[in-house]
Amino acid sequence: TVILSYIAASFSAACIAGPLVGGWIVDALSWHWVFYINVPLGLISIILSFVFYRDVHKVKEKVHFDKMGAFTLIAGLSCFLVGIQILGLASGIMVAAFVIIGIALLVAFIFMENKADSPVVPLSVFMNKALVGDFILFALAWGAYISVNTYLPMWSQAILGTSALIGGMTLIPNSILDIAGSQSAPYFLRHFSNYRLLIINFTLIIITILGLILVPMNTPYQILMIIAALSGLGVGSIFVILQIKVQIDASEKDMAPATSLSFLIRILAQTVMAAIYGVIMNLALARGIAGHRGITMTMMNKLSDAESAKSLPTALLPIMRRIFHSGIIEIMYVALFLMICAYVVNFIYNRHEAKKAAE
Repeated sequence: TVILSYIAASFSAACIAGPLVGGWIVDALSWHWVFYINVPLGLISIILSFVFYRDVHKVKEKVHFDKMGAFTLIAGLSCFLVGIQILGLASGIMVAAFVIIGIALLVAFIFMENKADSPVVPLSVFMNKALVGDFILFALAWGAYISVNTYLPMWSQAILGTSALIGGMTLIPNSILDIAGSQSAPYFLRHFSNYRLLIINFTLIIITILGLILVPMNTPYQILMIIAALSGLGVGSIFVILQIKVQIDASEKDMAPATSLSFLIRILAQTVMAAIYGVIMNLALARGIAGHRGITMTMMNKLSDAESAKSLPTALLPIMRRIFHSGIIEIMYVALFLMICAYVVNFIYNRHEAKKAAE
C-alpha cells in the first residue's frame, strides 16, 4: 500500500513539473519543443534502466515469449488508437478502416491467447468478475479525469487569455492534492471499505466537473485551480485503492499481468477519451462559428495561444471565447456521464464489501 502511494506521488510530482516546464517552453520557444524535450528524457530513462535493472534476478525456467500475441496486440491497439485519434481530421472511410483493422487484429489476438502456452495477457483475468469491475472503474475514472487535465489549462489560455505557463500552473493544486490523496489512501483503507472510499473519491471528481460546468466563463483562474484540486485528491486515492484491489482480486499467477493490464487500461482510457473530447470540441467550434460570419476555425485555433491571439480582431474575442467555453461545457457533461457510470459499476461490483464491513 505504501509503495503504491509513493508511485502515485511520483506521477503527481511529474505532473507538477510537466505543465510548468511545458508552458515555459511554449512561451519561450515553440510548441514543437514540447515534443523534442522528450527525446533526451527518453534516452536518460533507457540509461537508468540499464544501470538499475542489470542485476535483476533472471527466471531460470525457460519461458516461450508469445511473439504473435504481442504483435497482434500492439498492431491492433495501434490501428484502433490511430483511427480514434484522426476522428474529425481524416475521411470517415480512413477512420473506419483503421478502427476495423484494429478490432480485427484484437479479435485475432484473443484467439491466439486462448491457445498460447505463455500468453501475453491471460484471458483468465477477464473471467474474474471482481477484476473486470476494477478495470472498468479505472477506465471510467481516468477517462473522466483527463477532461479536467486537458481542458482546464485551455480554459485559462483561450478564455481568460493567460500565457501557456499560467495555463500549466492551473494544474499545480490538482497535482499536489493528487499526492495527498495517494499518501492518505493507506490510512483510510484501514478504516473504510473500498466501496465507500470509491464513492467519496468519485464524488470529489464530480464536484470538480460540476464546478466547471456551473461557474461563469470569466471565473478567475485561481478559482478554477481550487475547483480542479478536488479531482486531484480523488484520483490520487482512487489509484491506490483500485491498484491494491486489482492485486487482491487477481490470483497469484495472474497478479503481474493483471497489474500491467490495469496500467494499460488507464492509458487507453485517457487516449480514447482525449480523442473523443477533441471531436466534441471541434464539433462545438464548428457549430459556433457557423452562426458568426468572420470567425474561422483557424482563428479559433489561435485563441488558445497568447501570442497568436494578439492577431485576432478584438471585437470578435468575446464571441470566440463564448464558443470555446460552450465546447468545454459539452466535454464536462460527457465526463459527468462517465462518473455516473462509475457509481453504477461500483454499486454492481463492490456493494458486497460494504455489507461485509457492516457485519
